[in-house]
Amino acid sequence: MKIITIIFALFLSASLYCQNWDEIDIKPIKVTDNIYMLTGGGGNIGLCVGEDGIVMIDDQFAPLSEKINATLREISDQEIKYLINTHWHGDHTGGNENFANDGATIVAHDNVHKRLSTEQIRPFGRTTPASPEAAWPQLTFDERMTIHFNGQSIHLIHIHNAHTDGDAFVYFPEDNVLHMGDCFFKDRFPYIDRDMGGSPDGAIKAVELALMIADGETQIIPGHGSLANKDDLLRYHTMLITMRDRIKKVIKENVSEEDLDFDSLTQDYETWGGGFINNEKMVKTFFSAYTD
Repeated sequence: MKIITIIFALFLSASLYCQNWDEIDIKPIKVTDNIYMLTGGGGNIGLCVGEDGIVMIDDQFAPLSEKINATLREISDQEIKYLINTHWHGDHTGGNENFANDGATIVAHDNVHKRLSTEQIRPFGRTTPASPEAAWPQLTFDERMTIHFNGQSIHLIHIHNAHTDGDAFVYFPEDNVLHMGDCFFKDRFPYIDRDMGGSPDGAIKAVELALMIADGETQIIPGHGSLANKDDLLRYHTMLITMRDRIKKVIKENVSEEDLDFDSLTQDYETWGGGFINNEKMVKTFFSAYTD
């Protein structure tokens, strides 16, 4: 198992137990007349509201479900009809059971169902138990799915082996809004869960696909970070390519992991390591991916 995954898993477990949920506010950001982004204590939530009801994208952690519902009531008196998971990690699916019990139908890629419905083996033999059955997606897809709702054609697009093996973009062509889940961390280094099928090359391809979808007017909801646009995504893509090329160069020069110069390898991106993936973890993720 890779040290980066071990460190992240330990960090995430500790953060969950130490989190003070009372201090977290769920803040709505209006993206268009029909689309909202909610920030809070996990991955960014997307909302599509209208006469048919609400489509919600991701749901953060279970203890925040009541706060999320309270914020929804400020926006619309409609109920959540569909809850889309962009991938299986708990900061995006932790509220699944709560919202499903309230009547939402969960939609996700096939591999999200697989990950949530079975015990997952993590580093050092640790396990993530299967989620309760109510938290599993009821509708799954392989490559693409379209939900026709609220006058929108909501496109779900599977992204192969990027952040995980079950990533999905959610695109609203009528409003020109793209939710990328954790395939995009705005102005931050990404977490690539290699034990769950993620890869640096897949992460780069995911961004390249998003750049094909987006134009200068597209508003992009990242998995983490503030509301973004195509210029932000281009900057993120440049970072990924730069990191890949720098690390491949030192590998070709037979530099060992112990001798990696993290400062030089992350030059010009020092501030991008301010999240839970710092500069050292970022370099080691790419290095191990290209030396295994």
